[in-house]
Amino acid sequence: MKKIVGKYKEPEITFHATAENLKRGCAFSDSTNKFFKSKLYIPKGIYHYKTHEEANEHWEKFIIKGIVERQKEIKNNG
Repeated sequence: MKKIVGKYKEPEITFHATAENLKRGCAFSDSTNKFFKSKLYIPKGIYHYKTHEEANEHWEKFIIKGIVERQKEIKNNG
């Protein structure tokens, strides 16, 4: 059984963009950028992957590295 905390409503998937969803996406992007500051680095280049899983692993590797670096900075600076 799932424990429900809060009142989060999963956004509906539609074929037409809405201003509200655009605002949510921008807010999410802004909060992510504020968290990582300059710690998130994915090398520029053209990448070719055999599978989506391989592409996801590559992306996750750099996201996790950025999270770890940011957490170290937060821990050291209080």
